Amino acid sequence: MQTCSRCNATSPDRATHCNHCQSDLHEFSKTAVALKKFRLNPRVKSVRVTVSYDACSHCSELLRTYSKDEVPALPHEGCSHENGCRCFYEPVLSEVSVI
Repeated sequence: MQTCSRCNATSPDRATHCNHCQSDLHEFSKTAVALKKFRLNPRVKSVRVTVSYDACSHCSELLRTYSKDEVPALPHEGCSHENGCRCFYEPVLSEVSVI
């Protein structure tokens, strides 16, 4: 399931637009918005795709760290899990500040 960053409604993985507000999910899903922020943040040196412990084989293949320009789009189109793609992005920081 995809979650719209504008209205918080969920839509199926294969949906291109939010079922509630019709926003383009390629741009406004929570995962798309997170990836955009990571790409713009100079402290983020790369992005890791993390998968669920019971991910399908297609999603398991995505588990690794990518350069900002090579990160695959989520949800993964080849996902065959009954609950849909549950992959997400994690930033890999170049520096961590300790307060």
